[in-house]
Amino acid sequence: MIKAGISHHRTAVLLGAALILCAALLIGVLVGPAGLTPDRTILELLDGIPGINIDSGLTATQQAILWQIRLPRVILGALVGAMLAVAGAAYQGVFRNPLADPYLLGVSSGAGLGATLAIVSGGALGMFGIPMAAFVGGVLAVFATYSLGRSIGGPQNAVVIILAGVAVAAFTNAAQTFVQQRFDDSLREVYSWLLGGLSTDGWSEVLVVLPYVVLASAVILVHRRVLDVMAVGDVEAASLGVDPARSRLVLVLAATLGTAAVVSASGLIGFVGIVVPHAVRLVVGPSHRLLLPLSLMLGAAFLVLTDVAARTVMAPAELPIGVVTAMIGAPFFLLVLRRSRVSA
Repeated sequence: MIKAGISHHRTAVLLGAALILCAALLIGVLVGPAGLTPDRTILELLDGIPGINIDSGLTATQQAILWQIRLPRVILGALVGAMLAVAGAAYQGVFRNPLADPYLLGVSSGAGLGATLAIVSGGALGMFGIPMAAFVGGVLAVFATYSLGRSIGGPQNAVVIILAGVAVAAFTNAAQTFVQQRFDDSLREVYSWLLGGLSTDGWSEVLVVLPYVVLASAVILVHRRVLDVMAVGDVEAASLGVDPARSRLVLVLAATLGTAAVVSASGLIGFVGIVVPHAVRLVVGPSHRLLLPLSLMLGAAFLVLTDVAARTVMAPAELPIGVVTAMIGAPFFLLVLRRSRVSA
């Protein structure tokens, strides 16, 4: 009876999060100067389903705006937000550190250095140069962090790995600053990328990012029970049949791969990995069986709505989305820090 009640509650919570995500996606598609109405937009989206033929009443221009501008941007925002949030929840569980987020192990600084090198090269790497360089930079930075932490304290020492991440981030940030000063004519483009954005050129960015997000999220969700076991400590987890070192490596690699992929398309968007998991944790508790899927859906909704704010607050000008998330996330970070101190 109790198990059935818990199951029904979990289903209701997940359904509620799914409805919030659907509402956020619809708002993201509708908001803007094109005059798209909810009823006609929904009919147009239904018309896009194979086998369904409906006249939505949208003009050809409005259809092009919906399918080639609004929808790709909204889907990209949802993918980026979902990945950053679920990666943040995974990092916090792996390292048992409430302040951990997807940039903990140097992925942001590594991606920033890679993107900066691609920008100052003047397009020598081709149209996919910046995303590819950012992806490679983020992955290499995390590889350096994990290798350094493993050589000093072993893969089971989460504190050493975190400190190694701080050291790698400091080094890559210094290298990035040096490159920027050497090529100051590219500063505007570099800072534009570093502040984050979801501008898309059709569906190309979505198609590039989607496989990484699906794979990384699936791996993290499969390990949701393992994260609950690891919460009691490595020794206790090992006695329950969990290999903490192996699980930590798999989860860090999955979270990093997905984060590097979305960062390569969106630029650096901070605080999502802290704000969303902690907000969810305050409502449903620390169990990763609910925390991870809710972080995934609500992270997607959060970034879509944040992007709506970035597009409309100073319209027709557009704020960098990283500025908006920082304005929301910085006070929240201080709240988390205060709660952590009180708990300690």
